[in-house]
Amino acid sequence: MSRWILEHESGIRLGFFFGVLAAMVLWEWLAPRRRLTVGKSLRWSSNLGIVFIDTLALRLLLPLTATGMAWLAQGRGWGILNNLSLPPGLKIALAVAALDLIIYLQHAMFHAIPAFWRLHMVHHTDLDFDVTTGVRFHPVEILLSMGIKLAAIVVLGPSALAVILFEVLLNGTSMFNHGNVRLPLWIDRVLRLFVVTPEMHRVHHSVLMREANSNYGFNLPWWDRLLGTYRAQPAAGHEGMTIGLGYFRDPRRLILPRLLLLPFRH
Repeated sequence: MSRWILEHESGIRLGFFFGVLAAMVLWEWLAPRRRLTVGKSLRWSSNLGIVFIDTLALRLLLPLTATGMAWLAQGRGWGILNNLSLPPGLKIALAVAALDLIIYLQHAMFHAIPAFWRLHMVHHTDLDFDVTTGVRFHPVEILLSMGIKLAAIVVLGPSALAVILFEVLLNGTSMFNHGNVRLPLWIDRVLRLFVVTPEMHRVHHSVLMREANSNYGFNLPWWDRLLGTYRAQPAAGHEGMTIGLGYFRDPRRLILPRLLLLPFRH
């Protein structure tokens, strides 16, 4: 089974991406949480277009994938987990949790350091909050994120299977927790004990920076609670809160070409 997953990594990841995207689009249509303020055609063409550019940039500019680095680290005995005698299942669980913590810390760093925030604010300039917001990241941020991930793999030494599992989970949960979907309150209260929910992550996209600088988790919700960055609800409520950044409110200035240039112009 593990060998089959490794041999079909690209197909598995692509299948999960389009599967989760389609499921979330259907859910948003059937049970939307908030009324959207900008036309979908304008936003979605930019958000999905930037995914294509991100993928192309990774393929062309980084010769080694995260899975490839895991194979290399395993073959050369690099990393903590490659030098510990633990059950394979436990190693995978520890690897996924550790990689998720690193992504949480990276996210907080991209908010705290001005040079990185210039890149990350492209994600926050979206004036609405839906499944496509979860894939709206500047290509340079994606390249930097992959560089951090490759370094983390060298240090941690996760298996290639653990890396694939983490990548699939991170991509899927990012689209899920950016969904403009309605969840019963009792289900949300239970779910957010185990995974970042849309109700939890939507607070992070508030126009109020004290709220935007909270709830950094993408996948596991525990790091925000443990490290003091958890905020349960937005001050104005989920239907009353304003999404985006206060200094970028014109949707005509947030189309794809301008998004690519935005970090270098402001």
